Amino acid sequence: MNQPPAINLFDPELQQCPYEAYKTLRDEAPVYNIPGTQIWVVSRYDHVREVLMDPQRFPSTAANELMRASPVDMERGRKVAQRFKEKGWLPAPTLAGRDDPNHKQMRAMFNEAFKPSRIKEIDPRVETLAYELIDEFLADGKCDWVRQFCVPLPLFIIGEQMGARREDMWRIKGWTDAFFHRISLMLPEDRHLEMVDREIEAQHYFQPIFERLREEPDGSLISVLVNTVIEGWGRPLNDNELHAEMMADTFVGGSETTTNALAAGMKLLIENKDVWVKLKSDPEKYMRNFVEEVLRLESPVQSLMRFTHKDVELDGVTIPAGSVINVRYGAANRDERFFECPEKLDLDRPKAGAHMAFGSGTHHCLGAPLARRELTWGFQAVVDRFEDMDFAPGQNDFSYHPHFLLRSLKQLNIEFVARKR
Repeated sequence: MNQPPAINLFDPELQQCPYEAYKTLRDEAPVYNIPGTQIWVVSRYDHVREVLMDPQRFPSTAANELMRASPVDMERGRKVAQRFKEKGWLPAPTLAGRDDPNHKQMRAMFNEAFKPSRIKEIDPRVETLAYELIDEFLADGKCDWVRQFCVPLPLFIIGEQMGARREDMWRIKGWTDAFFHRISLMLPEDRHLEMVDREIEAQHYFQPIFERLREEPDGSLISVLVNTVIEGWGRPLNDNELHAEMMADTFVGGSETTTNALAAGMKLLIENKDVWVKLKSDPEKYMRNFVEEVLRLESPVQSLMRFTHKDVELDGVTIPAGSVINVRYGAANRDERFFECPEKLDLDRPKAGAHMAFGSGTHHCLGAPLARRELTWGFQAVVDRFEDMDFAPGQNDFSYHPHFLLRSLKQLNIEFVARKR
């Protein structure tokens, strides 16, 4: 098997800008075994799609669930599981970690919760909040775009849907940060267990809410999750399943990835002023493609995992049973075999929505419609409120959180000229 020079996707420096490494993988080793691990990286668009569309060969369920807790360290996985059991609730597999028919039965409940009519109901609130957030700092002429806009927009929206109080939102953000870092695969063991403890704090916050809603359902999204009897199961989600979903598929899935896309989009606009001018000239025409290009170019979810329960072959490479398949959306979305001039932010790109930022197949992101509305209103508010903007001189290092799976800009200090109204 032809392996390129060792590429360490666990290197925090490489993670700051992984795209050259991705190109090397696509060209020289599109199915790449990270040395010393059971992890196989798949980087070309067609191969990523093949893996996602074939859950029989590449299931989402790990043969050993401890591997899901820590794919590179089974012993640590045991410690993590024990910590949850002793102090809180061991999170059950989330939607992303299930296969059909179990996955399909559980997803049906979420499809109901995130159905188009509910997204339509939420849309005016997203619009209002986007403008409110910008107006809070508009007179200042500057802001930390990440903390003052990118974080609260999706966090407050999903928080309201989940019945959380506004005054608790930043506390909840601390817990979602803990989950974000826990799944990064980048922490030493002591920090990993510290993040587990913080996540358990969140469990003890939400547990009384679950219990109250079982007694007094109120029609909120969280009430739907707590009380809906899943067809084929004959029961609603139990506490372990609810705690898993609260962190992974609602608060983190429903806020963190949109936060990262909002940050990436602003950075791209400042770096590509021709695109900013074009977007401002006709947002009705170009906004949809701009949102899709941000998602494609900066893929907030850089990769997720699949598994092999038996030996499989992909692109002529035999992947052993018991392996982890790291599906690199961030690499596939810049594959020149599929996208013409993939490095370019192109507002006229045909089929701009053909990217893999939301996955594909049975596990396509169920929150994608809401995320797209949040991104659309977020950037529409920018167009309507900002005449121009730039990076604040000397206040940015453009660094990303160390993370094997997600791409998250730490902060983005900008200066802007408010548009006259």
